[in-house]
Amino acid sequence: MMANTMKGNIMEERDTVLRSMHDTGLAAWFGGSLMGAVGLNGAAAKVGNPRERLVVSSIGWDRWAPIGMAAIGAHLVGATGILASEWRRVVAQRGVATMSVVKTALTAAALGATAYSRKLGKELEHAGEVPVEGVTEPAAETPPTIQAVQRRQRIAQWSVPVLTGALIAVSALAGEQQKPGSVLRGVGGRLRGMLVPGR
Repeated sequence: MMANTMKGNIMEERDTVLRSMHDTGLAAWFGGSLMGAVGLNGAAAKVGNPRERLVVSSIGWDRWAPIGMAAIGAHLVGATGILASEWRRVVAQRGVATMSVVKTALTAAALGATAYSRKLGKELEHAGEVPVEGVTEPAAETPPTIQAVQRRQRIAQWSVPVLTGALIAVSALAGEQQKPGSVLRGVGGRLRGMLVPGR
């Protein structure tokens, strides 16, 4: 009977599917944005005809978009599920609530940066066959309005891997906080703070 109870408790503590969705989705989000900025846009800049460079890049990003959206969705579902299952630790262990707030803020920023970068990408796509040096590098003949979009995209495309990379780092911290020693220290610190004001 005791063995069955222990087994049930262990199973309840496991969130393998949620953690897999969280980690795989975040990895694809980070990796896709970094590969796109470095590989896809870099390759498009090597296309011989300057008027085809934005077109080639847009085709690649359009093919990736559904996968990227699925990855983001999987990450958000996993992150929400993990937070719901870990709410007791968020309340009881010092440092976990702060980590959760930071992680939520980074996620919101990454979502905003992704949406903004995609919006700029669609503007470049709709520009059609205009001559450019690269996706974010104008040529002398590039219209001023497109040059302005390119300047904004130059920043936006790099903000996504930076923010999602920061999310990976915070997620690693969250994993460290789940080690038994960290849990004991965090819960002890929270209790001391409640018993001794100002600590």
